[in-house]
Amino acid sequence: MSGVPAGLAERIGRHAQAGRLEWIGLRPARREPMEEPEAAEIGPAGLIGDHRGAGAPGPRAVTLIQWEHLPVIAALSARAEAAPALLRRNLAISGVNLAALRHGAVRIGGALLRITGPCPPCSRMEAALGPGGWNAMRGHGGWYAEALEPGALRLGDAVEPA
Repeated sequence: MSGVPAGLAERIGRHAQAGRLEWIGLRPARREPMEEPEAAEIGPAGLIGDHRGAGAPGPRAVTLIQWEHLPVIAALSARAEAAPALLRRNLAISGVNLAALRHGAVRIGGALLRITGPCPPCSRMEAALGPGGWNAMRGHGGWYAEALEPGALRLGDAVEPA
C-alpha cells in the first residue's frame, strides 16, 4: 500500500477469520422476484442470470451485503427481520467486515472480486421495508464489486481477502 505506514498497512491487511457466503440472490429482471440459488456463476459483467450480469463489465457488477447488518436493518425499520431477498443484493457475506475490504480483492469460491464502493439504498426500500426503510439501510446498504476473475460460487464458500 503506497504511502501507508507499515504498521497501518499490516493492520489493514489482517482479518480475524475468513468470511462465508451465506446467501445468493439473482434478479432476473428489474422489479422481478429474486431467485435464491444454492450456487451461481460470476461472469465478467456479474452473476449469470442476474439482469446486471448481462451488461458490460464494470465496478458495479455484483452487490454484496453484510449478513450481520440484516438484524440492524430490521431493527431500524421496525421489522421482525430483513431477509436478504427483500434488500435485492446479490451476495450476503458473514464473518468478515466488507467495509475493511474496500478497494481490495476478495476470493469467493472460484471468483475474484474487487470491492469498489458503497451501494446506497434505492428508493424502493421505502416500499420493501416500510416508511423509514431507506434511512434504515443508510450505512448498511452493502457494497459494489467488479469481477476480476469469473468463477463459480456456492453457499458456504469461504470469503477471503486476496
